[in-house]
Amino acid sequence: MTREFSSVGVIGLGYIGLPTAVILADHGVRTIGMDVSESTVGAINEGRVPFVEPGLRELLERTVASGQLSAQLEVPEADAYIVAVPTPFTDKHSADLSYIEAAGRSVAKKLEGGELIILESTSPPGATEHMQHIILQERSDLSASDILVAHCPERVLPGKIMEEMITNDRIIGGVTPEAAVAARDLYKSFCKGELLVTDAKTAEMAKLTENSFRDVNIAFANELSLICHKIGIDVWELIELANHHPRVNILQPGPGVGGHCIAVDPWFIVDAAPEQANLIRTARQTNDAKPEWVLGRIEQAMEHHGAGAKVVLLGLAFKANIDDLRESPSMRIAEKLAHLAVGTEILAVEPHIEQLPASLDGRQNVRLASVEEGIAEADIVVLLVDHDVFKAVPSDKLEGKTVIDSRGIWR
Repeated sequence: MTREFSSVGVIGLGYIGLPTAVILADHGVRTIGMDVSESTVGAINEGRVPFVEPGLRELLERTVASGQLSAQLEVPEADAYIVAVPTPFTDKHSADLSYIEAAGRSVAKKLEGGELIILESTSPPGATEHMQHIILQERSDLSASDILVAHCPERVLPGKIMEEMITNDRIIGGVTPEAAVAARDLYKSFCKGELLVTDAKTAEMAKLTENSFRDVNIAFANELSLICHKIGIDVWELIELANHHPRVNILQPGPGVGGHCIAVDPWFIVDAAPEQANLIRTARQTNDAKPEWVLGRIEQAMEHHGAGAKVVLLGLAFKANIDDLRESPSMRIAEKLAHLAVGTEILAVEPHIEQLPASLDGRQNVRLASVEEGIAEADIVVLLVDHDVFKAVPSDKLEGKTVIDSRGIWR
């Protein structure tokens, strides 16, 4: 018999929590979102999206207007809870679980027994059980058998979240088999993909493994780009030719790896098993070093042009056609260049934001510019993100300029 949930509380209304809340509400589940940001809560209750994600605005407006979705600053009472809070890594590349712990303590205060608590935040093996422990510490009147705790990692692509949250297969790991079944019943209310049931620790490791697989393969492409630059070969032509082999599929190089998943998750595996995770660690170091290599090429171009040369950086987001700057290698390049090239004017072009992020705002040598303005004024054009708008730049607009194309879109 399928378990039904009359209300769900979503803790954390960021890039994953809000789309999850909206989709649940759109599929008939009364959903109450909670976030610590007053501006985020206010925007949601007015039907306004706090960030860019195709398809989100329309569903948000509809579910708020129907009363199926609302947001608040306090944890609500609900039949089930989905925790979707940040899990940053520390300077020592271990997971910071403080947000999960805080969410667990807040949820604990609202429990009466029998509730389902799902951790969606990407986290190291054992984090879900740790959250359960925090909850039971907070509520000595409850035992482990009184609550159902599970882990269901998100596995969606920014820019396609609203589609993939429904169509992608989901891995559902319970601290107990009963918790896994309950969580499966909740996701069954909106997910059309296959619902794959396992234990919580395996579900946690599965998400880390998926992103580490991509990180290792991107590192191979990035290392190839360094080798090819040194020996005078077009890396994109090389990869295109090699990929004609029926069992070869090399990914595309870039200025590094960003986002809160691929740039972070592999470190959780390294932290869990440091003596065994040699390849994963090396791949992460390779990708983390790529922005410095791109920065070196920019500095060489600046030396060639001499004093007074202007640099335009095309793209600050961590991937194409989104506004997400988290762990962005482009941001790392922009921040370091702004610090190193104090006397050089830097034009930052990011069509998906309206003002410079705090780390660049206020810098005398950096200003936000349009695509046309940035390219027209610059002596050195640096392509960091393959936004569609950059792909449409006519080749004649680049004539007479030094072009550093880290994405290979202007070959």
